[in-house]
Amino acid sequence: MSQFTQILLKQRPDGKPFGAHMFDVVKKDLPEISADQVLIKQTHMSLDPAMIGWMSPDTNSYIPRVELGEVMRSSGFGEVVASNNPNFAVGDKVMGMMGWTEYFVSNGKGINKVQAGVNAEMALAVFALPGLTATQGLFNVGKPKAGETLVVTGAAGSVGSLVGQLAKADGLRVIGVVGSDEKVDWIVNGLGFDGAINYKTDDLEAKLAELTPDGVDVFFENTGGPIQQHIYNRMNIHGRIVVCGMIADYKVGEPSPGPNWINLIKKRVTVQGFAMPDHYGEVPALLAKLTPYVMQGKIKFRTHELAGLESAMEGLNLFFTGEHKGKLLVKL
Repeated sequence: MSQFTQILLKQRPDGKPFGAHMFDVVKKDLPEISADQVLIKQTHMSLDPAMIGWMSPDTNSYIPRVELGEVMRSSGFGEVVASNNPNFAVGDKVMGMMGWTEYFVSNGKGINKVQAGVNAEMALAVFALPGLTATQGLFNVGKPKAGETLVVTGAAGSVGSLVGQLAKADGLRVIGVVGSDEKVDWIVNGLGFDGAINYKTDDLEAKLAELTPDGVDVFFENTGGPIQQHIYNRMNIHGRIVVCGMIADYKVGEPSPGPNWINLIKKRVTVQGFAMPDHYGEVPALLAKLTPYVMQGKIKFRTHELAGLESAMEGLNLFFTGEHKGKLLVKL
């Protein structure tokens, strides 16, 4: 009987680099499908910063953690290779939460067909978690208005780059925070941002003041880190802070101290954290909001592709080094 590979979580993050010591690579017999089931051959797998949280020991989070011995959770893109489900045909391209596995059996719940003309890279970089997160966070939490100034951290990442482009398309001034001069060039000259800050080399306070002469109306936070306090201090009256991620604090024992709340009172700033599992029922509306921007050519993206299922184990480290350029994918 044919076999396929799965990767199971064996150990929780311990502050050290991610790698093979944290996972079990196992072989399984290719399963037979029963009534209403489909067998999907996964071809591309998404790596997302949220996965770090899913692996943690925290049981008080927005989504159940991955338990030890379970297949590591991730979203992916694949092709239906066998079907007993009337809603799916062999050859259909699909996407959904499949995990670190070469083959996936599903009853169809949580699996969506991908429209013709959308390849794996676009599906996972734009229409999957990054695009849904950017759309929900920017429009429904940030409530941007034309003429306002938005600052987004992690601006060259999968979510941040989409947030900035959507805001630019709606007439905002957009400043991105990134970690290299190459990324500065990409978001300004490639994506059309109005300015960029290299948090590793720039004078953060001075550069931010230069690029936001009228202050900041919307702050879309993906990373945390030292620039957070500077952006907070430049928030305008009735500004909105959208807290999406804090990658700088995911592996530290003691999170960075937060800003003084006096400015929240003086400037009536709104701070709201959000997580996409609360909004899965709104996915059709979010896609309806996002799709016209894509179809009108207002959204660009790039992907950073790793080769082979097992590359995911060390690939997670790229979120902390910042060496990846664009949406991080694994091609199986």
